[in-house]
Amino acid sequence: MPHTTVDYSESLTETFDRRGFALALHPLVATVISTQTAGCRTYFRRIEEAVVADGGPEQAVIRIEVAILSGRAPEVKAELSEAVLELARKHTAAAPGLIVQTSVEITDLDRASYRNHTEGLV
Repeated sequence: MPHTTVDYSESLTETFDRRGFALALHPLVATVISTQTAGCRTYFRRIEEAVVADGGPEQAVIRIEVAILSGRAPEVKAELSEAVLELARKHTAAAPGLIVQTSVEITDLDRASYRNHTEGLV
């Protein structure tokens, strides 16, 4: 925890630095919500087809969902959302001919039912 899922338009494959984004995201999230980077996970899903706005080929999207354990104050979620949005913008190079819409949503993992197990090298 936290778990981040990033959906991005196929047209951004060359301009969205996904690995750089994730490596910068983990310490940022850990700082804002007071957790450890060891529990951070980021998953990327390329969108092969989407209809954005008027459906024109110049439309592209990056949609980021950060799921964190429930109980965080709305102000903390807002701070995290703003920081993640800015980070995504920094890791997306100019894409000539594209209009990139980037959004961030902070969601709750139910603290009462969320479970995690890590096994492997020590």
